[in-house]
Amino acid sequence: MNAAESLTFALNRLHDLPGLSARLGTPLAEEDIAAILDEAARFAEERIAPGRMEADRQGCRLENGRVRTPAAYAALLKDWQEAGWQGVAAPAEHGGQGLPHALWAAVFELASSADMAFALMPMLTAGAVELLSHHASPDQAARFLPPLIAASWNGTMCLTEPQAGSDLSAVRTRAVPDGQGAFRITGSKIYITWGENELAENTLHLVLARLPDAPAGSRGISLFACPKILPDGRRNGVRCGGIEHKPGIHASPTCTMVFEEAEAELVGEPHRGLPAMFAMMNAARLAVGVEGVGQCARATALAEAYAATRVQSGRPIAEHPDVARMLGEMRAVTAAARLLALDCAVSLDRARAGDEGAETRLSLLTPIAKAWCTDRGVEVAGLGIQVHGGAGYVEETGAAQIWRDARIAPIYEGTNGIQAMDLVARKLPRDLPAFLALLDEAAAADPVLKTPARALADTARYLAEAGPDQVGAAAAPFLDAAGWVLGGAWLARAAAAEPGLAREAGFFLRRLLPRATARLLEAMAPA
Repeated sequence: MNAAESLTFALNRLHDLPGLSARLGTPLAEEDIAAILDEAARFAEERIAPGRMEADRQGCRLENGRVRTPAAYAALLKDWQEAGWQGVAAPAEHGGQGLPHALWAAVFELASSADMAFALMPMLTAGAVELLSHHASPDQAARFLPPLIAASWNGTMCLTEPQAGSDLSAVRTRAVPDGQGAFRITGSKIYITWGENELAENTLHLVLARLPDAPAGSRGISLFACPKILPDGRRNGVRCGGIEHKPGIHASPTCTMVFEEAEAELVGEPHRGLPAMFAMMNAARLAVGVEGVGQCARATALAEAYAATRVQSGRPIAEHPDVARMLGEMRAVTAAARLLALDCAVSLDRARAGDEGAETRLSLLTPIAKAWCTDRGVEVAGLGIQVHGGAGYVEETGAAQIWRDARIAPIYEGTNGIQAMDLVARKLPRDLPAFLALLDEAAAADPVLKTPARALADTARYLAEAGPDQVGAAAAPFLDAAGWVLGGAWLARAAAAEPGLAREAGFFLRRLLPRATARLLEAMAPA
């Protein structure tokens, strides 16, 4: 199965998205889902993917405070707008299609696989839509959501500052009331994806800042909406102070944004900005996990095509046992990562449908999907280079670009170490029974999963009561083990429903699942 067929199979036959969509008020038939994903795949391969390497070569440049992006992106964004992809899961009352979030996740996998740098703009805009849909006032929603959903505006997430990375309690950006019901923001934010660009008509910055009466720490942070262009057409007091020079995602401008008494308005309650921002952050964390899947898929497709035609010792290298091993791992990991990310996305839809336990399942799966899928994206991209041999280490084949692009995903939207601590230090003590229920599901998927699932459950019980130093040392390998077990379980279920997946499932369970045991041994070893 190709990527669109695999996504369609999972959503229709493993998750019954047609039934779930009807409960959400947007009924879709199986053939509707297949048609949407076939068209998304066609758009991705015909419109996005062909320019991926040239966009990477051109990159972005800063000229007189304005960021210039690759030449082909203006027409590509227009096509994206006209096709309506940005609004797939956005609220219908503001111009979206109101379809399940899982369908957006599937569309986004195809887009990010085609060109991760371009797809970052729609990803952050979708996160802004998610935040504003839940926390904006009716007036703000009416003004901001339609242009974001139409992709005529792009959205940004302005959290990080030079002294405040993961520790947002150290945020210093200030917001002062202007006496007319609005605010003036002063400060700097770094690593702002698509923070400045010439493509969108406007950019809406969602900014964390402190009011004059803010208490210390993260409880004193408020959230503000700050457009680049004001309603009367004036340029707001926000500018790009520089763009980062990075190993990958060259075509996505990563900006330092300087706010100089920029006009803004409060979103939500004063001093309650961080909980509101988490609506955007959690959506982005799932999306970044999907990015990992997309890079797995692109690397695998390139490696398979190369190995099928590269002849050495009288036969295609795909027939050489070690290359066949690498290709087998790439296929199996891609399939498992896709299924794990979709489980997370469908859990979000089930939570919105009011299913008992779905919110907790989503909470547990989000850090696993973000971390496990992005780590696998880097590893699979590395294997793709190895399959190509020397040709993979030069830029002409495109294999190296996938690795360069994929490498950021374990870092941004909360490093994978932070995801592991979120799971083990915060969520396991709170939601241990729900996590153990996930492992019971996994153990029932295939007999070979029973032993690693039981070992993972025993380790979870221990870590839920362990001290902070032991939890900190064990968290990352524990999360990784969880990903191997849960991903393997989904692949086993998929193979039971579709015998054509037996090869990938068998390879995973025989050759890759033992990594879960090794990671648990690492987690429990003395520091």
